[in-house]
Formats: sequence, structure tokens, C-alpha cells
Amino acid sequence: MDMMERIYAKAKAHPQRVAFPEATEEKILLAAKELHDNGYCIPVLVGRPADIRAAAERFGISLEGIQVVDGYDEAFIEKTVTEYVAAYPLFSAKSMTRRANADPMFTALMMQANGQIDVTFAGLTHTTGDVILAGQTVIGMKEGVNTVSSCGIFNIPGYNGSEGSLLAFGDSAVCVDPSAEDLAGIAISACETVAALTDWEPRCAMLSYSTCGSGVGQMVDKVVEAVRIANEKRPDLAIDGEFQLDSAVDPAVAAKKVQRDSKVAGKANIIIWTNIDVGNVGVKLVQQFAHADAYGPFLQGFNKIVCDCSRSSPVSELIGNVVMSCVRAQRNG
Repeated sequence: MDMMERIYAKAKAHPQRVAFPEATEEKILLAAKELHDNGYCIPVLVGRPADIRAAAERFGISLEGIQVVDGYDEAFIEKTVTEYVAAYPLFSAKSMTRRANADPMFTALMMQANGQIDVTFAGLTHTTGDVILAGQTVIGMKEGVNTVSSCGIFNIPGYNGSEGSLLAFGDSAVCVDPSAEDLAGIAISACETVAALTDWEPRCAMLSYSTCGSGVGQMVDKVVEAVRIANEKRPDLAIDGEFQLDSAVDPAVAAKKVQRDSKVAGKANIIIWTNIDVGNVGVKLVQQFAHADAYGPFLQGFNKIVCDCSRSSPVSELIGNVVMSCVRAQRNG
């Protein structure tokens, strides 16, 4: 059984409740049906029931057995908000009711904060910024975490790395131009996310256009400093660099370019981009030319699992993303 099969089996063993507040989207409905039919999760479609059922009928998708919650029902919103505000008194019932009436994503997130939902999944009609802001507002951040970031996992046909066809990466979605401190935080969070999701021992490579001083410049200096900070904060984690991509994942290249002991060089299972430009282009290159699925981005730093997806994601990626988020929620719970 390969890693993806194990992840799907874990999700199926303890199905989590997943709220979908974009439930009139065809890809969401197709994903929810397949997830439900295979027992990977318990989908909860949140929105106007008449609109959701009309969309399902238009797309020829059966909703039999799938829960539909009226995210605009006044009595339901009042009950949800009352319970939420009792637990989080910093917020007023008026402000949270206004948010819920405007967008069912806020209703879904409050349901999650109240313990009715394990994962909230959005991103097809909401921007990443929308999802992050709502998550920060309603779910809140883990203690000691200041920056939301993301990671994902490639499944690359024909790639034979240290974890077979799988390779984790971050951050391609959230931190636009991370500082050295931010990069260190992204690497540490990615190690924790990947460890929670998989059976891997994280080996995290901080990428650059330079390998161990082969290049110079401010961008290289930032990565070197990020490695230092990450190692100082979490000496228990294998985080190393600066490495070019081939030095990070190819043992033969690493043997030539990295003239020191490293637990990571040539066998990285996590790579950290220098900024969002590199990350976005890198993901699109691997998807377009290697025909890879890119599961994610998995948002990191929230108290509970809040999941964003790319608006261009095929249904297969959405399903994989939900399944992985459910496994993370099992561990988080």
C-alpha cells in the first residue's frame, strides 16, 4: 500500500465532518458525492438548500445521503452565533450574525468552532485571502503562531524521490515575500503538517539559486539566515540549505555539490520556495509538464483545519485535498 492509499484508508477509518460553503459549484458537488460514496468523509453542504439542490439537478449529481444545511436560516444562524459568542466573547452576536448572513463560509466556520464540523473547505469562489481572513477571524491562530502559511504535496508521475512519487512543498499560496523569520516559520510548520499527515520523517530543504555558497546575494543570505533560525528554534527537525532544487532531491547531484554531512541533501521530502513567485510558477510547471496532482494548499497555523483550494483545481485534486485535510483533522482532534 503506497502513501496515498494509506492516507485514503486513514480518512475512511474515521470519517470527519467537512463543511462545503461553496455548494452550488459543480466541482464541489462532484467531489462531495465521490467523497460521500467512498466513505472518505461526511460532507455537509452549507448554503441555500433550494439553490444547492437546483445546482445538483442542473449538473446531474445525486445528493442522496448528503447533509444540506440552510446557512441562511435565521433560527439556525441565531443558535450558531449564540453558541459561538458564548465561547468567544470578544465577538459580538451582531457582528457575527452580519457576517453569517452575508457569506455561508462564516456560518460553516462558526459550526466548526462550535464542534459541529471538523474541516471547512473553500476556495473555488472565495480567494485565498478571503479564506485566510475568515479563518483568522472565526477559528483563530494556534498559540505562538503569528503567520498563516501553506504547504502542499505533489503526486508526480514518473518521479522516484525519497518518498516515491510524492514531494511536499511550501509556501505557494500565502506568504508573498517572506522574511528569513517567515521562511523559518514556514519550514517548521510544513514539517509539522507533513508529519501529521504522513508517516514520513520530515527532511526539509530550503531552496535557492545557490547550493552551499555557490552563489551570492541578498536572496541567498535570506535563505541562509532562515536555515539558521529554523535550526535554532527546532533543532529536532531536519531543516537544511541553501540548496538548489536538484541538490535537494537528487542524491547524485547532492554528492557532487554538498561537501558536508546533511540529513536532507539529495533526499528532501519537503521543499521550501523562496517566495510566492517561485512557488506559484513551480507548482504550475510541475502540474503542466509533469502532469502532477498538487494537493493543497494546506493552510497552516489555525486552531482547527481550514482548507483552501486553487480555483483551477480538477476534482481529483479537490478530493485528495479534502482527504488529506481530514487526516490532519484526525491528528488535530
